[in-house]
Amino acid sequence: MRATPEASQDDGDGCTEREEHLIRVGYALRGDDGCIADARRHALAFLDQAEADYPLSVSARTRDLTQLVVSELVTNACKYAPGPVLVELRINTYAVDVIVWDSDPTVPAARATDPDRIGQHGLEIVKAVTAALFVEQQSVGKRITARIALADTPGGNTPRP
Repeated sequence: MRATPEASQDDGDGCTEREEHLIRVGYALRGDDGCIADARRHALAFLDQAEADYPLSVSARTRDLTQLVVSELVTNACKYAPGPVLVELRINTYAVDVIVWDSDPTVPAARATDPDRIGQHGLEIVKAVTAALFVEQQSVGKRITARIALADTPGGNTPRP
């Protein structure tokens, strides 16, 4: 996987604010065994490349959160949607965007807090650790975009110039 520099365009995902992404990369997963681990490996390779190619510092916290968000979103896509899962990763000087597309048009909703519930906490976790989360229905399926701040600020807020 080698990412190429591209200027961002407003893709309608709610997170893109017409700011330039240094690099972006996309890949498809078949949804089979091992695809979640593959997605996490792709995410780490992407962050490594961003640090190697640009004057960025990606903290251990951001690496961990990116892997967590990728894992949760890809797990949900594989569990609830038939067919492939498309993942796109973008980075700029402020944040990492994780975009996951799947074929199920149903918009997920975080469930009410229930400490006795086993499982089904993924969206709650993603909402808690990201600076922004957008879910958009597409002509086929849906696209979920999660923004993870690069700065280790309290509350995970993405600093703006």
